[in-house]
Amino acid sequence: MTEKLIAPSLLAADFGNLQRDIEMVNGSAADWFHIDIMDGVFVPNISYGMPVLEAISKHAAKPLDVHLMIVEPDRYIKKFAKLGAQNLTVHFEACTHLHRSLQAIKTEGMKAGVAINPHTNVDLLKDVIKDIDIVLIMSVNPGFGGQSFIENTYKKIKQLKELILQNNAATLIEIDGGVSDKNALELAKAGADVLVAGSFVFKAENQIGTIKNLKQLANS
Repeated sequence: MTEKLIAPSLLAADFGNLQRDIEMVNGSAADWFHIDIMDGVFVPNISYGMPVLEAISKHAAKPLDVHLMIVEPDRYIKKFAKLGAQNLTVHFEACTHLHRSLQAIKTEGMKAGVAINPHTNVDLLKDVIKDIDIVLIMSVNPGFGGQSFIENTYKKIKQLKELILQNNAATLIEIDGGVSDKNALELAKAGADVLVAGSFVFKAENQIGTIKNLKQLANS
């Protein structure tokens, strides 16, 4: 069985002490840094842009898993590669030519991810599933941290896992939104490979211990 990965979301970090929080993740059992880029157009919120990502990449000792919640993501693929993203995820709903976007990401040497919103059916990915390295299932509506987990996510994970197996693809399933110690084990059992946790990690009194516990639950 492949090890399940934990990716703390820096959207929930203390921006006044960002380097401190990055060093905490560096020293934890976490596997990736999850970075949400929001433009205030595709989603109603604005997070951070290129200069902040550049600062993060200077201190991060683990792979940067960059999630673009933006319109016209193709315009910025080369830029995010230069800034150090190892994984670059674009939204299905934001890409008119998804296959072309995936190839452009891979050409820049990054893993290519596709995120789907809660209302988007996983079957819409069947024609490109073998070209996708990571499918990010949004288990909340994108744009804000701290939302409640959408229960239909379990069903979508199982459907997606079946699609991956049917096509003999090597795609990882990543879950973003409302992940905690209450659902980590069930998500992993359903077929999730990567769990993104923001508020649950960064609002915890013992952040290192919380990450370690999530990792153990997901792999138990």
